[in-house]
Amino acid sequence: MGLRNDITNAPVSDLPLREVMSVPPTATCRQAVATMRDKRLGYVLILDDAGRISGMFTERHLIKLLLADPKQLDDPIDKHMSRSDKSVRQDAPIATVIEKLQSLEWRFVCVVDEQGKAVGVTGQRGAMEYLADHFPRQVKVQKMKSKLFMDQREGA
Repeated sequence: MGLRNDITNAPVSDLPLREVMSVPPTATCRQAVATMRDKRLGYVLILDDAGRISGMFTERHLIKLLLADPKQLDDPIDKHMSRSDKSVRQDAPIATVIEKLQSLEWRFVCVVDEQGKAVGVTGQRGAMEYLADHFPRQVKVQKMKSKLFMDQREGA
């Protein structure tokens, strides 16, 4: 199997998945920020009682909120979250995740089961880890040298 064939056939569930960090829709922005800080993440998902995504709150939402009025930290999270569905089914091909990360400029996606319940989170890091683990010859990772200049001049 080659790289292209693998990412178009292997399911998203083969990617490294991280734990779903969430708050209920009744949480305040301050509670969401506390969860993000405790878990050292740049986002938190808002899940309904059935475990389905109803929204997301990210660092970008927090910056906008703080610039507008820091007192809004005590507002309900649903006033400031985005309602876009950043999810991919776990049986979808890995290429779907990579395509969404590139074309929609997402950093991560929530992986959901057949009923739409959140089972994990993956993103740029998960895709890169998968590629590096499964295709080490195609992905050459070298340490950066601290030397910022060239040894030889270019040109004639």
